[in-house]
Amino acid sequence: MTGDSWRTTGLRWLKFNFVGGIGIAVQLVVLTALKSGLHLDYLVATGLAVEAAVIHNFLWHERFTWVDRAAEASFVRFLKFNLTTGAFSILGNLVMMRLLVGAGKLNYLLANMITIAACSVVNFVVSDCFVFAVKVHAFPTKAE
Repeated sequence: MTGDSWRTTGLRWLKFNFVGGIGIAVQLVVLTALKSGLHLDYLVATGLAVEAAVIHNFLWHERFTWVDRAAEASFVRFLKFNLTTGAFSILGNLVMMRLLVGAGKLNYLLANMITIAACSVVNFVVSDCFVFAVKVHAFPTKAE
């Protein structure tokens, strides 16, 4: 925990899931458009759809979920978000989709919903403790 109270963390978890719910819609719309509309391979379509959701989620998390933690440049946080939760989401989705769709023969949309749920807890913890973490100074600065 980053020093937040359990109540603050619980509220942040609700905000995270609200943004994530909208991100799921973004991901599913992009996945459907790429897979069914453009007839891309389901794994290629999944990777692109996840990245679209990652970008969407970062923008809303920065302005809504962790708005109180603007400690560093947005671009730095965006890179951290993409290289951690984004990479985990893409890798996790691709591996699980390959297993659930490729080997398990599940419908690609159902399989995608399962993978999203499986990745969400890890993504919240990484976002809260690393990407949007409160900066702690070892020594007081002149402004303190």
